[in-house]
Amino acid sequence: MGDLADRLAAIDERIADAARAAGRDPSELTRVVVTKFHPASLVEELYGLGVRDVGENRQQEFSRKAVEVGDLDGLRWHFIGQAQTNKARAIRAAASVVHSLDRARLADALDAVAEPGDAVLDVLLQVNLTDDPGRGGVAPDDLEALAAHTAALPSLRVRGVMAVAPLDEPPAPAFERLNRLAGVVRAVVPDAEWISAGMTADFAEAIAAGATHLRIGSAITGPRPQRG
Repeated sequence: MGDLADRLAAIDERIADAARAAGRDPSELTRVVVTKFHPASLVEELYGLGVRDVGENRQQEFSRKAVEVGDLDGLRWHFIGQAQTNKARAIRAAASVVHSLDRARLADALDAVAEPGDAVLDVLLQVNLTDDPGRGGVAPDDLEALAAHTAALPSLRVRGVMAVAPLDEPPAPAFERLNRLAGVVRAVVPDAEWISAGMTADFAEAIAAGATHLRIGSAITGPRPQRG
């Protein structure tokens, strides 16, 4: 697969090509490198290559890795996995952005653990684009209420929406639905303009549908090490 720098450059070139094909400026896009299962040293290597946005799915790994990496100027940690309310303090301690806020109880938990002087936490409302209630994300019909509830919490800032494309339909129409649902949130929070959508296999469709944040993992980081 080549080395890390080559893979990063290749993905960035593909992202730029997809943006231009959609009539968009590549500089509008934030590429979040997902480092799941990789060591903290990889985050440091990515940082040396200019990466400033990294993502993690699992709270324990996220918290441990953030401590190991320490304070790197400008590094932003994105928590993109399903979050438990009892892990709110640990998530908030490390995260710059939480992509997976999908219920009022989680919003309340993240707000409740804020300490005096803490920065406002940027959050994205995860939407379930499937008919399976077991999938992560708020149902589209409940999105407006969740946006209003979260926007009223003083230590959280609603920045937009996030979703994962369903497995049983092409990604393009799913991401078009997400774009429309982003408008529901903007009706409540006018400056909530972020759309987190698109991974390695479908980021071109996400870009065409207005995504601002792309979550790219092994295409950049290489094969994930076995957990052990």
